Amino acid sequence: MQGLVIREQSGFYWVELTDGSVVRCRLRGRLKEEAQSADIAAIGDRVAVTLVEEDGIEEQNGVIEEVAPRTSVISRAVRTAGKRGAGQAEREHVLIANADQAFFVIASSQPTPNLRMLDRLLVAGEKAHIHLVIVVNKCDLAAPDELELLIRPYRAMGYDILFTSAHSGTGVDDLRQRLAHRISVFTGQSGVGKTSLLNAIQPGLGREVKAVSEYSEEGMHTTRDSALIRLKDGGYLADTPGIRQMLPYDVEPDELDGYFRDIAAQVQACRFSDCTHVNEPGCAVRRAVKAGSIARHRYDNFLHLRQQLRETYIVYDL
Repeated sequence: MQGLVIREQSGFYWVELTDGSVVRCRLRGRLKEEAQSADIAAIGDRVAVTLVEEDGIEEQNGVIEEVAPRTSVISRAVRTAGKRGAGQAEREHVLIANADQAFFVIASSQPTPNLRMLDRLLVAGEKAHIHLVIVVNKCDLAAPDELELLIRPYRAMGYDILFTSAHSGTGVDDLRQRLAHRISVFTGQSGVGKTSLLNAIQPGLGREVKAVSEYSEEGMHTTRDSALIRLKDGGYLADTPGIRQMLPYDVEPDELDGYFRDIAAQVQACRFSDCTHVNEPGCAVRRAVKAGSIARHRYDNFLHLRQQLRETYIVYDL
């Protein structure tokens, strides 16, 4: 039977079958072995399931036999220990498979926008090759010129920008329409007003998402409880709890510039083909920063992430 993984927790997967029923599953043995070093199944995966009967168990259970090839993956690198890490210092944590789009939420103020986190999320989204939307929430708390100054570098790069406010209703209808009939990721730093915004989109939606997140945070940091929540207008919203740090997975330092749109546009003009954009002469990227065509915070965030990637992928320097 074919189905969609809608929830994952501690080695169990809840799969929604084509008839709408939900089956709790484990991985078949051969897949379980592969899962020691990689996320073989994650929310958003399309899977083939065999139902199993267990005496005295009322809940319908199954076994995941196959996982279909993914069209997209948003993932991050996490430090692991023990059996699940399979001896690796860094392991891929798949936040969601097969998402159609990602909404990265920041607030115009209260709290101050975390642009470093936003830029890292954008790198992960660029690597996934899906549609990306920057949601500027609490837009009623800032003057229009302040909002434009905040978002100008991202608008210039061609990112889809949506201004919202749960309080005034600005952008809520637009956001609801964008979420319908698609699998979407909706994430951002704490305090940006995601819960209120989601409740404005669909009554109780924010509380449902928050309940999943709070339950997840009761366990250890290596425990995950990710879920796809069905929307009344069709489609699913991915809840990805516990994202306090974001290190994009499988991005080498020397390829990072390709995932920063503004920096990538300047790379071909650098004097050296292997320019790191740190201190080489004739660097078009540094020249663009000085001229103001690349925002200083974007360049600083690029350098910070590049250094962290160098420290993480030690093998890269050998």
